Amino acid sequence: MERVQFQQEQMLPELKDLVQKSLFSQSEVKQIVKKRTQFETALVRRIPKKSDFLRYAAYEMNLEQLRRKRMERLKLEKTAPSISDYALVRRQFQIFERALKKFKSDVGLWIQYIQVAKREGARSLVGRITARRVQALQLHPRTPALYIIAASLELTHMSPSAARALLQRGLRLNADSVDMWREYVRMELGFVEGMKRRWTVLGIHEEGHPVAEAETTTAEEDTAPLTPEEIAAEKGGDEGERARQAIMDGAIVKSVILSAAKALPSINLFSALEVLIRSYPSQERLRTALLDHLYSVLKDTLQDDPRAVKMLATRKLREFTSQENSGDSVMDEGEEFVNALQVANESFSVAVSAGNANASPMAEVYVEFIEEWCKLPTLDPNLRVYLVASLRKLARRPNAPPLLQAAHIRLTSPSSEAL
Repeated sequence: MERVQFQQEQMLPELKDLVQKSLFSQSEVKQIVKKRTQFETALVRRIPKKSDFLRYAAYEMNLEQLRRKRMERLKLEKTAPSISDYALVRRQFQIFERALKKFKSDVGLWIQYIQVAKREGARSLVGRITARRVQALQLHPRTPALYIIAASLELTHMSPSAARALLQRGLRLNADSVDMWREYVRMELGFVEGMKRRWTVLGIHEEGHPVAEAETTTAEEDTAPLTPEEIAAEKGGDEGERARQAIMDGAIVKSVILSAAKALPSINLFSALEVLIRSYPSQERLRTALLDHLYSVLKDTLQDDPRAVKMLATRKLREFTSQENSGDSVMDEGEEFVNALQVANESFSVAVSAGNANASPMAEVYVEFIEEWCKLPTLDPNLRVYLVASLRKLARRPNAPPLLQAAHIRLTSPSSEAL
């Protein structure tokens, strides 16, 4: 109980300051003391629970939010910072520190601690946690989330080389992690955009225009130490021009995609990377080049996978529907959409007609495709007739998988027509 009494004594100055600022009343302060005493008593038992620490931290977070809201409502005059301005946040950090001493191997605690520190803008603490990340990674070398968070912190501190090294280290131990590969590609996409912004500041263009001395000085003051790729790209002459063009064309990102496909030949990986590349705010030219490369690698890596065939066949359709407000409906059935649907259907037809060992799985994926589009209420009836006719043609082939005929019956039944 001495520990509890010590904590009670430590909180007196901050509580007194809260009362003096009229942020909390005397009765509220008594309730705070009572609640904290209960939490502290739970923490000093022989076998404390992680949930006790988390409940304590959550209580302090809510208390800090209440303090900030009352500060805004009362519109108090700005004065020199006092203990109550930072004590509640500091207590949150202390609770997580105490929790990690008891539960060093708990990944969730490490992640929550880092997130709380980032949210509160505690840069110095974030730096210390970053310095301690070695301990966390040594305890959890096969936890991708820790590598991702640590790399994110390095990027926040303008250190792309350190972030890249962290992710590469994590991938050596977690090559089967889709999340790790996706974040690695995301980081390299950010690197391309960062280089483009830097060159704009420096006045470097694709034509290799010279850089003014004043511009160089300003940019160097605002950017991190150069990476080898940046040094090569900022050289003059043909060598620098080729390096810049390669970066702008996504050479680094393409290399990462190829490495990812070799390490993890999974459709889930390709799907995750496609979503990332489509949604990342990059130039259309770069996005198109990266998607072309991704689909080329997919075709070479998973050429017999039915889901890969679907992903390749419906590429144009996804490019078309991604421009719409909703993925569940077709807003405009113009010529481009009709052509995209026809290309997808014909690609499927060729794959299903091949008659290889994947005939049934391929047919199953094709049926999903046909039913997905035929059930759209906004699909043009003529397009629906076209898709059903294609399905019927394949279902009547010799040795056709039975599920094709079953799907055709479902789609041509009166109940389906009513839809």
